[in-house]
Amino acid sequence: MLRWIRQQLGFDPPHQSDTRTVYVANRFPQNGHYIPQRFADNRIISSKYTVWNFVPKNLFEQFRRIANFYFLIIFLVQGYEDWLRHKADNEVNGAPVFVVRSGSLVQTRSKNIRVGDIVRVAKDETFPADLVLLSSDRPDGTCHITTASLDGETNLKTHYSVPETSVCQSVSQLEALQAVVECQQPEADLYRFVGRMTVTHHGEEIVRPLGPENLLLRGARLKNTKEIFGVAVYTGMESKMALNYKCKSQKRSAVEKSMNTFLIIYLIILLSEAILSTILKYAWQAETKWDEPFYNQKTEAERNSSPILKFISDFLAFLVLYNFIIPISLYVTVEMQKFLGSFFIGWDLDLYHEESDQKAQVNTSDLNEELGQVEYVFTDKTGTLTENEMQFRECSINGTKYREVNGKLIPEGMTDDSPDGSMPPLMGDELLFLKAVSLCHTVQISYDQSDCLAVGGDPFSHANGFSSSPMEYYASSPDEKALVEATKRIGVAFTCSNGDTMEIKTFGKSEKYKLLHVLEFDPNRRRMSVILQTPSGGKVLFTKGAESAILPFTTSGEIEKTRLHVDEFALKGLRTLVVACRHFSPEEYIDVDKKLNSARTALQQREERLQEAFSYIEKDLQLLGATGVEDKLQDKVQETIEALRLAGIKVWVLTGDKHETAVSVSLSCGHFHRTMNILELLQQHSDNECAEQLRTLSRRLRDDHVIQHGLVVDGASLSLALREHEKLFMEVCKNCSAVLCCRMAPLQKAKVVRLLKTSPEKPITLAIGDGANDVSMIQEAHVGIGIMGKEGRQAVRNSDYAIARFKFLAKLLLVHGHFYYIRIATLVQYFFYKNVCFITPQFLYQFFCLFSQQTLYDSVYLTLYNICFTSLPILVYSLFEQLVHPHVLQNKPGLYRDISKNSLLSFRTFLYWTVLGFCHAFVFFFGSYILMGEDTTLMGNGQMFGNWTFGTLVFTVMVITVTLKLALETHFWTWMNHFVTWGSIAFYFIFSLFYGGIIWPFLHTQDMYFVFVQLLSSGSAWFAIIIIVITCLFPDVLKKVLYRHLQPTSTQTSQSIPASQAQNLSCMESLCCYQHGESGCTRLARLLEQMTGHCKASANNCHTSSRNNRSWSDTENLYSNDRSILTLSPIEATHC
Repeated sequence: MLRWIRQQLGFDPPHQSDTRTVYVANRFPQNGHYIPQRFADNRIISSKYTVWNFVPKNLFEQFRRIANFYFLIIFLVQGYEDWLRHKADNEVNGAPVFVVRSGSLVQTRSKNIRVGDIVRVAKDETFPADLVLLSSDRPDGTCHITTASLDGETNLKTHYSVPETSVCQSVSQLEALQAVVECQQPEADLYRFVGRMTVTHHGEEIVRPLGPENLLLRGARLKNTKEIFGVAVYTGMESKMALNYKCKSQKRSAVEKSMNTFLIIYLIILLSEAILSTILKYAWQAETKWDEPFYNQKTEAERNSSPILKFISDFLAFLVLYNFIIPISLYVTVEMQKFLGSFFIGWDLDLYHEESDQKAQVNTSDLNEELGQVEYVFTDKTGTLTENEMQFRECSINGTKYREVNGKLIPEGMTDDSPDGSMPPLMGDELLFLKAVSLCHTVQISYDQSDCLAVGGDPFSHANGFSSSPMEYYASSPDEKALVEATKRIGVAFTCSNGDTMEIKTFGKSEKYKLLHVLEFDPNRRRMSVILQTPSGGKVLFTKGAESAILPFTTSGEIEKTRLHVDEFALKGLRTLVVACRHFSPEEYIDVDKKLNSARTALQQREERLQEAFSYIEKDLQLLGATGVEDKLQDKVQETIEALRLAGIKVWVLTGDKHETAVSVSLSCGHFHRTMNILELLQQHSDNECAEQLRTLSRRLRDDHVIQHGLVVDGASLSLALREHEKLFMEVCKNCSAVLCCRMAPLQKAKVVRLLKTSPEKPITLAIGDGANDVSMIQEAHVGIGIMGKEGRQAVRNSDYAIARFKFLAKLLLVHGHFYYIRIATLVQYFFYKNVCFITPQFLYQFFCLFSQQTLYDSVYLTLYNICFTSLPILVYSLFEQLVHPHVLQNKPGLYRDISKNSLLSFRTFLYWTVLGFCHAFVFFFGSYILMGEDTTLMGNGQMFGNWTFGTLVFTVMVITVTLKLALETHFWTWMNHFVTWGSIAFYFIFSLFYGGIIWPFLHTQDMYFVFVQLLSSGSAWFAIIIIVITCLFPDVLKKVLYRHLQPTSTQTSQSIPASQAQNLSCMESLCCYQHGESGCTRLARLLEQMTGHCKASANNCHTSSRNNRSWSDTENLYSNDRSILTLSPIEATHC
């Protein structure tokens, strides 16, 4: 093999001597000194390969074509990315689980669970499949779960087993269980399950209905229960969580689509040049003297050949000659740029979350530039915008406002540093209010120690009588948990709940209440109540709910003061609840009890009768007060949403939470402004009703153009709207500044995203979430981002990018997205430009060689132009270029609008680069021809120029010009830019001297021998190179200077801001400071000052920064459709 290689390279001739000696009849000399020569056998071999060398030799032949490296890189990158997903899937599928088999508990892997297996799940574990609950460690067979990773709700939900199986709490009992489950086939609806269980008990078949309350969904987590047993009914990709996944598809960026369009145009140019050259060749050869000149006589076969075949042959020959205009190496460079560039996101320390030790993660590098084109952001609420941590802040009791400070209720007007003696003790109304809050709920208690209260241990020992206890609260509502924990800190602690008994400790004194009835919360009443028997034997109703659901039914208490306090709490972004009570006389309670029992046992119209009973009971209320609870937002959520809005990005919140909760969080995070007119599309029950409401909303939007509008829509109404009224619904949504969708199923989230994606404008969408319920919308959107939160890793595994906190989204889009887009947009345009420069002289040369298909450049130059001479500068540019400093991009979000709508890859920009390439190519060719072609005796040794010398001169000018053109486009210079830019030019000269200065034995021709050396020995050649390069680049330099000074863009203006000043640039200044004069900025600052009283400093900043010429311009785009600047509240004006 080595000898064969040496022979092919010319280093080892096939025979060692110049002659061969042949012994007739192979009678060799008999002496021992003779060494027989090796001759070839008589086999004729026309095939290229053997069984042994086919794979290596064929691969070698294929990868000599640089285009095939693209497919290899694509293969490797996509394989690596999918390997990461396989790795994540294997972690889930290989998780250990316990199943009941052959009378014992067996450990196996999650992927081995079969339908019908009895699975054991312990506390805080996730369910590995959809299970029907058989039993739990609780006597009543119930368990508590959280479905945060499915629907975003972190509250506790209670699920039940049927009575016949709830007693089977051991493996032996479960093994002996004879039961059959019949249920519907798998469907994606998380909230629907219809089935029945037939249990054979002592020979008797007992049939029990099954509903959603009996089904434990895969991905949910067991809480407050030691262990449960359940039978698997849906497994793997048939589980409800998996059915809500959208099929993973290959996403394509807008840049990639533009590249395909541009390639089609260049393919048309290639075909046009080839056809034109072929036609001109035959037009030229119509004259006999050119068809068959004396020095190139045709053979008889050539004269008699078919004209059509000759035409096709010539056409194909021209295609091969011009095919370099199609930049195949562009795909290789783009893939390298995307893959290498994606590491910068993971390396960015600003995207690193120190508390959780998590850095940003890139799962798909194909979409980097899409981060700079986002027009709509769809975000989950729970765990994405919030921390899932409720905190009690304020309350109103009998018309007096209180706030909690260090476990004490401080009345309004008093400071928290008052001495303890000056603080009035909680009495009467305050105690009744606290007791109502600590008793009116459905909170469950989990003890870390075994029944610490049963042995007489007091878990509380604080100065007030209380401290942190070993028990943990679990609630069906996060508000309830926060309120119960707050009353415990203040001194009224809920300590026990056993069946029909509730126990509280009031400053250390135990009180037991008998739970008589629970009036559950429902979205129509918007309140919940409990009826209790007090330790003294009285009957009392405690109720809490939204102010609109409580205040109309109150008859006593400080109603107006409380209403004002509730409005104040809401303006602060707090979630409000109003608390009231009603005392029953013995006769009233008998009547109430009778009505409730009658309604609950009714076989027909049970819901209507229950509503009547609840309305009868929850009236004539005594108002006790109101609470204000803060759903703790993640850090800088409000600033992030405001920055996205200023960047021209609309934010939609899609959540599975209740309407009231979602609206409250939207207000507190700045998604909805306080002055925004909130429109509602809620609780629509028919298509006609939904259509009429949409028309009403559309009319309101058309009639009122001044203020901003926000839209709230629930899942049921959305289903109706998407069924037959998509166009009308989209019209309403697009005219709203912010949209909030609540009570959304996972697939509904994906449908909303798809609706925007497929609208006529084709906007670029981004979806961000942290739970399994967000996976469908993450996969549906153009760009999917997972939050590394508390709801598992499903969203992260299925996302394109993953970040630790929502606030990182601003830098990911405004900085990284901006950089990636301008880099790859310039890369694409530059590649087409330099290939036009490369091939057009080849086309022009055919006019001077009778279209004989003679090449202008040497074959080695043809091969290395895109591989070595011009590849590294653009690759380094596409990795490091920064048009504007990152701090400026973050502080001036409006710069994001300059690159929106794929503006840098518009047809106009593409046409500019293409025409520029043709112009430069004409200058290369005709400049060299004019300067050198008329007088060919300009060599240093008096020899004449030949065609290879002329081609080399054109090629030299071209390499220098296209490299310097990129240098003119570069704004951010690093040592690497300098190295590859000047190094590429130096490498070309060194390589050409080396290549043309040696006779290479393995080359068939030596056309380039000493050509480059002789060219450089001519002073005229150097003069021509300098003149042509300056002629090409001077108009570019002049254009840039004139445009920058006469018509600068906002991006060019921002380039003059120093990095140190960019860090101190306020958000108001970035809004109002532009290019010419100060009057506009002053007017806007005065307007904001009058409205909010918080913009004087920003106005001053505009004045003091006049030396940088940044102020209002009449020609600047103000984006009048985005009126958020006119509706900033005091909070938003200061935090922006």
